[in-house]
Amino acid sequence: MADAFNLTGRTALVTGASQGLGAGFAVTLAAAGAKVALAARQAGKLAELQKTIEDAGGTAHAVAMDVTDAASVRAAFDDAEAALGPVDVLVNNAGIAIPKPFLEVTEADWDAVVDTNLKGCFLAGQEAARRMSQHGGGSIINISSVLGQQVIGQLASYCASKAGLIHLTKAMGLELARVGVRVNAICPGYIETPMNSEFFHSPAGEKLVKGIAQRRLGQADDLDGALLLLASDASRYMTGTVVTVDGGFLLG
Repeated sequence: MADAFNLTGRTALVTGASQGLGAGFAVTLAAAGAKVALAARQAGKLAELQKTIEDAGGTAHAVAMDVTDAASVRAAFDDAEAALGPVDVLVNNAGIAIPKPFLEVTEADWDAVVDTNLKGCFLAGQEAARRMSQHGGGSIINISSVLGQQVIGQLASYCASKAGLIHLTKAMGLELARVGVRVNAICPGYIETPMNSEFFHSPAGEKLVKGIAQRRLGQADDLDGALLLLASDASRYMTGTVVTVDGGFLLG
């Protein structure tokens, strides 16, 4: 099992790869040996990330993908597979949040969040599974959230979409096992990023951090172990599983 996390010879596709956790996932998978398709709505935004991976000796290819549009998803997989070969690992990471009090959430707000976070994972997951089933199987990793397990205020659509994604993961895992496709989810807790760092260093943010059992925020690389486990053969007997990486937040 020493080389179980080695992804050499495999192709991974990461949605929402232009920034944040998605960019980090792509770098981690490339460092483990995978060829990585970087997917985002505007492929041009991925040039810097592609260069970073290639400068480190990895292989990457940028593809345009709108996860809410089935035709765009199909075209992106065609592009990725033409450049890198059949996709063995899909990381369904693309997601958005529109924080608002429940009574102020518009239909457009709801549709934007649910279409991206849930429908997008369905479309990309279905496309990936169809292809994986034709070349020996693969691994689909859905990025949910601890807020799919425990709600907070002003994020009704986000919490609902992430809870739905957990059940979608289990449903996919049940049905796709017979064609050699494993489907699991990672539920990150509060991970520090450039976008939220200022909040977490405010009095309100510091109070929230004190409610985490480990008394600290997660860092992006705290998700690497779960990602590589689920992407590799080390998890070959796991499907329909939810891996929570939250420093003990849900224990509070």
